[in-house]
Amino acid sequence: MAHYILTVPVTYKDGTTEKTSFRRVGVVFENTCENGDTCLSLKLDFPVGATELVAFLPKAKEAEETDEA
Repeated sequence: MAHYILTVPVTYKDGTTEKTSFRRVGVVFENTCENGDTCLSLKLDFPVGATELVAFLPKAKEAEETDEA
């Protein structure tokens, strides 16, 4: 089952440079529905009050942790 790490982009200033970091807020699982369509299931780590969420493929260590849960 494919899954992605769900993040919230956070923009900050590092001196005079503007940078963006991504904070994990949950996981998105790709599933196959009963009718054969692909659907996504979001599992949030906590209630999120964000206007934008960004999903990434998990890094090797994160994939192992999620598979164990």
